[in-house]
Amino acid sequence: MDSSDAPAVDTGGASVRPRRRGPLVLLSVAAGLGVANLYYAQPLAATMASSLGVSAGAIGLSLMACQLGYALGMLLLVPLGDGRERRRLMVQTAVATSLSALLVAFSSSYAVLVVASAVLGFSSCLPQMAVPFAVGLVNREQRGAAIGTVMSGLLAGILLSRAASGVLAAAIGWRGTFVGAALLMAILALVLRLSLPAQRPHEPLAWRAVVISLPGVLRAEPLLRRHALLGALGFASFSVFWATLSFQLAALGEGPRMAGLFGALGLAGIAVAPLIGRHAEALGPARVNAAALSLLAASFVVSFLASRSLPGLAMAAILLDVGMQANHLTNQTVIFGLTPALRNRINAVYMVVFFVGGAVGTTLGSLAWEVARWKGVCLAGAFFSLVGLLPLLKPKAALAAPSAGGHPS
Repeated sequence: MDSSDAPAVDTGGASVRPRRRGPLVLLSVAAGLGVANLYYAQPLAATMASSLGVSAGAIGLSLMACQLGYALGMLLLVPLGDGRERRRLMVQTAVATSLSALLVAFSSSYAVLVVASAVLGFSSCLPQMAVPFAVGLVNREQRGAAIGTVMSGLLAGILLSRAASGVLAAAIGWRGTFVGAALLMAILALVLRLSLPAQRPHEPLAWRAVVISLPGVLRAEPLLRRHALLGALGFASFSVFWATLSFQLAALGEGPRMAGLFGALGLAGIAVAPLIGRHAEALGPARVNAAALSLLAASFVVSFLASRSLPGLAMAAILLDVGMQANHLTNQTVIFGLTPALRNRINAVYMVVFFVGGAVGTTLGSLAWEVARWKGVCLAGAFFSLVGLLPLLKPKAALAAPSAGGHPS
């Protein structure tokens, strides 16, 4: 039976289709390929700066434009999943990402690159549509495992995109790398259309009504506000490191290939993701968040002490990726336990705040490099992760996970 004839999935109620491995794996791949578009440029920052004749700070602004575009896309596009058929929305988003990657590849100047980067970020929010789609395919007891599966793909996309772009750029240049990215997204759009079931919303809603409701969702969900802040600070810390690593490696005489290979070192986080997804609520979100943010801070201590050692920087990258993944997955396990009919909007609000944090980290990381080189980068990264521990000093009751009924306690 063609997927277009498959029964629709109603994710608004408590009854959902039992978990099917195939769709979850495909959603994991979609999340990885989608999010990769945000990170191809990071290992290529020094190469792109040289190609366009601009400074590290200027390229940092183009990276920030991509992340801010992503945040805007999550604000304006992801919530549509609460009011429209979700498979069609994901296919359309993948096509738009393909076209945007071509725009980056053929940027004729720095100004065009900044605009193209923002457009690419705006259209690359497919991963944040994939996670609620996956949650809608499983029972409540399988929710954490489903999130972990899709997030494993997302993390693989973040890490392997850096490795792939570094290696490809050495062979075909940074522009050719983005042409390849465009081709992958076009193929993905076709596979999603042919393989996923239709998934209709709990109640059809107009785009304007969905977007206007977002501030009310944020006001109504204190757990969403808290975990969005934790996510933003953790991602800011993470982005400080990855936005500037290529410059530190260049100072050590290494090129984009080495910068890209560093991304593969964080694959340890992929193994951690399903475990965290299954056990985050049982262990207690506050404990896992605190441990994760502490690990992020520790990674910058290692990075500072081993600033001129490739093995030392590699160890810092591994610690950073595991800490970031643990923090983010714990946050998502909590927020997806809130009101089911608002899943896309809850995820959109969380991810907008999350990526604004990443954009701030990217920008301040680039500025820290220009002011104090790697020492400044390490101080900035540790600062964000340590500030992230402050909300966890609140009374334990305020950090309780959602109740079994799927609503805030």
